[in-house]
Amino acid sequence: MGDEYISDSSSDFTDYWIDLFLGIKGNEYFCDIDDEYIRDRFNLTGLNQEVSRLPTLIDIITDLVDIESQPEEHRDALEHNARVLYGLIHARYILTTRGLNKMFEKYRNGDFGYCPRVHCQLHPLLPVGLHDSPRVSSVKLYCSKCEDLYNPKSGRHSVIDGAYFGSSFPAMFLQNFSQAIPTHSAEMYTPKVFGFKLHEYSKLNRWRELQRSHLERRLTSKGIETKNVVGGFTHNAPKENE
Repeated sequence: MGDEYISDSSSDFTDYWIDLFLGIKGNEYFCDIDDEYIRDRFNLTGLNQEVSRLPTLIDIITDLVDIESQPEEHRDALEHNARVLYGLIHARYILTTRGLNKMFEKYRNGDFGYCPRVHCQLHPLLPVGLHDSPRVSSVKLYCSKCEDLYNPKSGRHSVIDGAYFGSSFPAMFLQNFSQAIPTHSAEMYTPKVFGFKLHEYSKLNRWRELQRSHLERRLTSKGIETKNVVGGFTHNAPKENE
């Protein structure tokens, strides 16, 4: 094998099946899983209910068995199930210390994209599943600045099963990397006509500001700082003319 297969895993070379899987367009959200994690039966608990022929799939993923050696009529099903199994293992792996570190590198590189909301100023996104069971919903992208969800822009990403990332990943990620928790912006866009706010939008905006002020007062009364702290509010937005 050439130098292109060198990895930071405990083995000298990246497994060929995993290398091909990660190289497929649309699989940029996934990180590589260590061989020893995949082979540990404890990490596979319950997954035999989701895919058939689990031992064979593990051997294929870890490159112990060449899928070409399997009967031709079974290859497509085995390849499909191997990808499903990798995704389900991936959801568990990215909650481990090593998996979180790999996902942090992808987050820092912007592999998951950036928030489309203007006031979030291209804040990096995190993949998340709305359900932990497979075949329920596709992956979404979470912005920790506006705390909202977005659909992936690419059609290749929008068909990825959300269960391959799980519903707990963003919370676990931010718990482990507190430096990634942003200061929430208090900026909000208010529609105007010739410089004047529309009445209904203006009323809604005042209600939002009132609710935020109430929340800040309650937190302050309990001795919790809300300004210039990680995860707090930023008040550097210019005041709009009433």
